Amino acid sequence: MKLLLSAVTISAASAFTAQKPFITARSSTFLNAALEAILFDCDGVLADTERDGHRPAFNRAFTNSGIDDEWGVELYGKLLETGGGKERMTAHWDEVGWPDEIPEDGRADKVKALHLEKTDIFMEMIGEGSIPLRPGVLRLVDEAIENGVRLAVCSTSNEKAVSNLVKVLMGDERRSKFEIFAGDMVKAKKPAPDVYNMAVDSMGLDKSRCVIVEDTNIGLGAALAAGIKCIVTKSSYSADEDFTGATKIVDELGDEVTLETLISFLE
Repeated sequence: MKLLLSAVTISAASAFTAQKPFITARSSTFLNAALEAILFDCDGVLADTERDGHRPAFNRAFTNSGIDDEWGVELYGKLLETGGGKERMTAHWDEVGWPDEIPEDGRADKVKALHLEKTDIFMEMIGEGSIPLRPGVLRLVDEAIENGVRLAVCSTSNEKAVSNLVKVLMGDERRSKFEIFAGDMVKAKKPAPDVYNMAVDSMGLDKSRCVIVEDTNIGLGAALAAGIKCIVTKSSYSADEDFTGATKIVDELGDEVTLETLISFLE
């Protein structure tokens, strides 16, 4: 009888041990089935780039073209109410007057050239390592990759700049897991939902199984218009904005926001 009980005990223990990988795999499959994709904004979400990246890059581009205009920290916060760099320059100079260095008949071309130069300067800053990822971003990205949750960046910024930021700050392997939807891929920029709708259509996603990560009221507006759940991670310029309609609001992703957190939004 003792031998029989021992055999049963060993058999049960072996069965339990053998089941462990299956349980882990099933858990991963469940996470993937519940949450299909995370769609990140770039500036202010992956890295707090606006104040210490894009703003000084704009100013250096202006200086290089002899334009006597400097966007201070406070002013740039107001300028961010207009989505898109080319649109931001145009709206600002339409309001305060255009620099003499930009003739009326060549404004669109000059604005485009300035934006391209700004992007080059910005990418140099990324390459120098002067703009770090925000806390919790890399951890959440790795958790998503490990569990088969798809990833995308949906931004109004230049596509080349977004791709370079992800590559430099996260590495080639992680970059290969991201789809990038940025720049002028869509006609209407945030708060229009176009860039998120493009991501969903291109990747063949189910909106009810996606979560967007944004940092501004404009970005939240795009998420809500797209009909996708949105978590807001406040950035340096957006702390006091109205985030009514957000599923959750946090100061940063940190250690608090996990895949389980995002899945809870979908239940």
